[in-house]
Amino acid sequence: MEREDNNRLEKSPEEVEKPINLANQVNETEKPKAKEQEYIPGYNKLNSFNWLSDLPTDGRDNEITEVRFKNTRKAFFRNINNLRLEIGDIVAVEASPGHDIGRVSMIGKLVDLQMSQQKNIPHIDDLKKIYRKAKEVDIEKWEEARSFEIATMLKSRKIAEELGLNMKIGDVEYQGDKTKAIFYYIADVRVDFRQLIKQLAEQFRVRIEMRQIGARQEAGRIGGIGSCGRELCCSSYMKNFVSVTTAHARVQDLSLNPQKLAGQCGKLKCCLNYEIDGYADTQKSFPAKHIPLEIQDGSAYFVKMEIYKGVYWYSFDRNSIVNLTAVPVDRVREIQKMNRNSSKPERLVDNKFEVSGEHTFENTAGQESITRFDDKDKKNPNKNKHRRRKKRNDRRK
Repeated sequence: MEREDNNRLEKSPEEVEKPINLANQVNETEKPKAKEQEYIPGYNKLNSFNWLSDLPTDGRDNEITEVRFKNTRKAFFRNINNLRLEIGDIVAVEASPGHDIGRVSMIGKLVDLQMSQQKNIPHIDDLKKIYRKAKEVDIEKWEEARSFEIATMLKSRKIAEELGLNMKIGDVEYQGDKTKAIFYYIADVRVDFRQLIKQLAEQFRVRIEMRQIGARQEAGRIGGIGSCGRELCCSSYMKNFVSVTTAHARVQDLSLNPQKLAGQCGKLKCCLNYEIDGYADTQKSFPAKHIPLEIQDGSAYFVKMEIYKGVYWYSFDRNSIVNLTAVPVDRVREIQKMNRNSSKPERLVDNKFEVSGEHTFENTAGQESITRFDDKDKKNPNKNKHRRRKKRNDRRK
């Protein structure tokens, strides 16, 4: 399982108390501005659907609120001022130090259910506070801080490269009041970035926090489209990463092809966990597949299986996959029992047995032919039609 490094280092230089002017730290030509995205329910990373929104609520339901920040970072806060908050509201919350700006992502009774899924459920007194709904000045400062994130990330990568550090800075997130910046990085080995923190603090005049993430967390922050054609699960709804091993692929009888089993993060796909319980439960009643089936004509060896159809496929050649025969699991269990009693059946399966669900494709439209538009035998009846019409009109004249 990928884990975040909880050892966070912070450094506050003496200059942090001075007026901050980030515009002087980054070249204007290297400062692409972050475009403000309009909040649309259901189109945000780790978006949650409030399926309890129709139930009546009281004032106690707003005591704890979930607030979303950049990408996949979320946290729970106390609504100490009993503000009337709605999903999508921009609020100013307590931070360390100063304050941060985020959007309300969940309210009501669903917050309690969401907190119960946490490994370490925090006490309500340990939660930070929501100060107020963000004012126009807060939003302007927040947008200004966001506009420096891309340029800061590019600049920090150059500094890390000059220092010869074996790490990759994947993202930078400024705090809403522009007094702190979180640098998310990936490293395969332990990195001594004390000199990097010192140079970053001198360069950008903000508090620096280095936070290590794994390849899965990076994919969730960046986002993308998976091989299934949908948005990555880690950037759309997954909050906790569960370890995935090749054993999950074996249980589901999948080919151990790293190119097909790996996701965009380079690790095994998280979706291998989705149906593993169903496959494991179905196979509990299946007979052993490593035992060859002895019949009068020879021995049949297991090749593959279709779990939900309850079918084993056997070949009479141990080293090649030719002339496969589909055998239902009940028949496999029967033959194994006969073999234990020193008897052999005449054939593997009755000739009447057929694998259900087989679909055949008929190329009626000829769409698989790459020369279907080059067929010269087919005459176009409309070809030169206008010429024949012109000649006919000329004759009449």
